Amino acid sequence: MDIVNRLVEQRPLVIFSKSSCCISHSVMQLINSYGANATIYQLDDMSNGQEVDKALQRLGLKPSIPAVFIGQRLVGGAKEIISLQIQGRLVPMLKEAGAIWV
Repeated sequence: MDIVNRLVEQRPLVIFSKSSCCISHSVMQLINSYGANATIYQLDDMSNGQEVDKALQRLGLKPSIPAVFIGQRLVGGAKEIISLQIQGRLVPMLKEAGAIWV
């Protein structure tokens, strides 16, 4: 999990994804629609992608992608992001983390 911590530290918004995952793409589009500039890690393009994937699974994510970290805190996957959006809590979280400035 240290590998995941190193990748998310000092970044307000990080999304772990795979280029072939349409759900990840949808989550990224939703978050980008608010003007957020996420750091995106495509696991299938990373030399240590399998190691990162296993570390995300150890954090309890099933499936492991998409995995969204806001303010260096694991928020969850698509289900959690959509839930936050519906509750009106996603944008305030992004603002608080410094991922958007609106």
